[in-house]
Amino acid sequence: MKLLKPLFDNNRRWANRILEENPKFFEQLAQQQNPEYLWIGCSDSRVPSNQIIDLMPGEVFVHRNIANMVIHTDLNCLSVLQYAVEVLKVKHIMVVGHYGCGGIKASMGKERLGLIDNWLGHIRDIHRLHAKELAELDDKTRFDRLCELNVIEQVGNVASTTIVQDAWERGHKVAVHGWIYSVDNGLLSDLDVTVDIDTFRSR
Repeated sequence: MKLLKPLFDNNRRWANRILEENPKFFEQLAQQQNPEYLWIGCSDSRVPSNQIIDLMPGEVFVHRNIANMVIHTDLNCLSVLQYAVEVLKVKHIMVVGHYGCGGIKASMGKERLGLIDNWLGHIRDIHRLHAKELAELDDKTRFDRLCELNVIEQVGNVASTTIVQDAWERGHKVAVHGWIYSVDNGLLSDLDVTVDIDTFRSR
C-alpha cells in the first residue's frame, strides 16, 4: 500500500481542488449522471476521454477496450451501449481511435500473441477488406490508414446494432461519429462518417 500512497495523495488534492472551484460538485454529482455523450475508445493510457475533450466527471459515459472495437458478440460493450442509449439517452456516440494504436499494429504482424489473437482477428478482417488500398501505401501511411479504417468499421457496427436501430425507430436522434486522435499533438480529427436518424430514414 505504501507504494500506492501517492495515488491517494493525488486523489485528495484533486478532490480538494474541485471543491474549491465548486463546493457542491460532488454532492450534485452523487445525485445523478446526465451525459450527452458515449465515448467508445481504446484502452491505451495515452487516450483519456475526459481530459481530451475537457469534460468533467458525469459529462461523458465511457467504454474502452483494445483498439476501440464494437463486436456484436461483446456483451460488455453492448451492455454499455444499451444503457447509454436507452437509459441515459445520450445524443452522440463517438467511436474514437488513435494513430499509433498498439492493437492495430499487433494485428498487422504475423506473430502469434495468444488469447488476444481472437480479438485482433476482427481487425485483420478489416485489413483483408481493404487490402488493395492498403497495399499501395508505405508502412507508416498504411498503419495510420488502418487505424482510420478500423474506426470507420466500428461506426458501422454501432449503427447496425439493434440497440441503435431500435432507438432510431423510436425517433431518438442519437448520432454515431468516427473520430481519430493524434497522440503526438493532442488533437482530434473527425473522419466525416457520421450516421444519424436521417441517414437511417433515407435508406
